[in-house]
Amino acid sequence: MEKIEFIEKIKGFAANEDALAVNREVNELKSSFEDFCIEEERLRQVAFLEAKEEGDDAVYERIPDPLKDEFYQIYNEFRERKTAQLTALKLEQEANLRQKKNLIDRLKNLIQEEENIGVAVATYKEIHEAWKQVGDVVREKRQEIQQEYSKLLESFFFNLKIYRELKEHDLKRNFQIKSELVEKIKTLSTSESIKEMEASIKTLQNEFDETGPVPQEEWENVKNAYWEAVKVVYAKIHDFYEGKREELRQNIERKQALLDEVKAFNAALEASSTKTWEELTQTLLKFQEDWKQIGFGTKKENEELWVAFRQECDAFFARKKAFFEGLRSQFDEVANAKRKLIERVQALKDSTEWKATTDAIVKLQQDWKKLGSAGQKSEQLLWKEFRGACDSFFNAKQKHFEESDKQNETNLVAKLDVIAKIEAYVVGDDRRKALDDLRDFSAAFNAVGKVPFKEKDNVYNAYKTAIDAHYTKLKLEGAEKDKAMFQAKMDALKANPNADKAIDREKRDMQLQIQTLQQEVQQFENNLGFFAKSKGADAMKKEIEAKINSAKRKIEDLKRKIKLLSE
Repeated sequence: MEKIEFIEKIKGFAANEDALAVNREVNELKSSFEDFCIEEERLRQVAFLEAKEEGDDAVYERIPDPLKDEFYQIYNEFRERKTAQLTALKLEQEANLRQKKNLIDRLKNLIQEEENIGVAVATYKEIHEAWKQVGDVVREKRQEIQQEYSKLLESFFFNLKIYRELKEHDLKRNFQIKSELVEKIKTLSTSESIKEMEASIKTLQNEFDETGPVPQEEWENVKNAYWEAVKVVYAKIHDFYEGKREELRQNIERKQALLDEVKAFNAALEASSTKTWEELTQTLLKFQEDWKQIGFGTKKENEELWVAFRQECDAFFARKKAFFEGLRSQFDEVANAKRKLIERVQALKDSTEWKATTDAIVKLQQDWKKLGSAGQKSEQLLWKEFRGACDSFFNAKQKHFEESDKQNETNLVAKLDVIAKIEAYVVGDDRRKALDDLRDFSAAFNAVGKVPFKEKDNVYNAYKTAIDAHYTKLKLEGAEKDKAMFQAKMDALKANPNADKAIDREKRDMQLQIQTLQQEVQQFENNLGFFAKSKGADAMKKEIEAKINSAKRKIEDLKRKIKLLSE
């Protein structure tokens, strides 16, 4: 429900001329409106704290709320009108009490002094009609004055010898009316609406009391049935409100237990990484969600617990804010250093000194990785700009060599010829000879230079498919297979006129690859801590974890190959 709906509802109640008739509904609406305002203010504070975490330096201020002011203006006017009506009602009931006492005095005098039956009956009717026209009296005197009047009526009808037929008819009719009223009260006790019970029981009781006497032999039965039915209704009303009070009490107990849990959570709070803070934040948000699921308690205790709970939440977010403010200064230093690297790579991206510039940009990329993360807010933007400049150079370099290296086409023909020979080769029973032949094929393949860039993957895959097919027939698996294929490459290196330098260069290249992979693993692991919990972030997190595992496998494979080169 929105505030404007609360205002429309209270306007509807306030339009009722009888303020007392809708007093309960107005009070319940006011309580719901106050709870709504408290929840709205809490949500605004939470949103403010989250904005502060994102770097917003705005100062929290309470804002004017015209709708709230309008609601309370209407409520205060209603309350003043209700108070005036209560005062008027009390004065009216006191006046009614005096009128009924005067009528009782007249009835007493009639019973004691009037001997003329005709006059007595006429006077009685006048008194009784006047009695019915008089409104309700103050509650504490209602039963007493009604019982006194009822007893006088009984005395009047039993003591005066009026027309027996009229008397018997009236008594039977009254008995029928009162019996019907008892049945209505019994039916009322089965109602599911407590509001209906409260509104109807008083009316039915008034009708019962205002109905004249019944046959004397029926009075005890109808009276007992009446009070038994009334007690059932009031017992159900009492049980309902007792249940409500118990529910409020249990809600207070649950909120107190949750508050104690949050206090213990804050007392044990320890976090030194963004990942830990995000996990703890999710725990606290769960506490807040649990709090909202608990219903309202008694107003005073509910407000006290809410203030204490909100203070605990504010304390948590204050500590989190302090942590990230300290971390933000570190991110700013990294960001400034990365901006300088971007300036340097921007200056190199248009160079045509391919070898020197490639080495320089690779060095800048390594420096970039060593710097670590610039924080979730800046890292992706900076990386996009840096990567764009790097790609600009390498794309130009690739285009240059694709256009200029005609030798690659000749190499392509030579490698395809080797692949054709490998595919035509038939593996014999002599495994050693087959391994030597395959090693020769690998040496021949490796001896051929580069092929066109767009064909290199296809050529390599065709070569690998052909050579692997023969290794499969030799039933070599896993490390034995990798070692045999790598041995072929080593044979090619050793056949080089500068074998020692070639092998050393190969080992250095592998060591540099290991260092680069280790830095990537470290960078990826650092980046994992900065991902907020969301559907998109989880997918990216899984992708990075897969990259980490792949890099670690490559590192182990390179270490094994370095060991083989050193033997």
